[in-house]
Amino acid sequence: MELGILAGGIMIGLAALAAGIGNGILFSRYLEGITRQPEAQSRLFGQAMITLGLVEALPIIAIAFGILLLFRVIGV
Repeated sequence: MELGILAGGIMIGLAALAAGIGNGILFSRYLEGITRQPEAQSRLFGQAMITLGLVEALPIIAIAFGILLLFRVIGV
């Protein structure tokens, strides 16, 4: 087994894991904020969506690099 294939697979897997953990933390804090101050729901929702975009950006980039690494090693 080539080390590049293994590295690409690990990169993709850890990126998915990090996205799941980040989204879980984000929305648990969002729901906690809504329960503490229901009148701030619209403001918190906007901030949560901006943060969601930031949280998802890094795993998407890591998945792209992992796929590039996999296909480069395979020879495509």
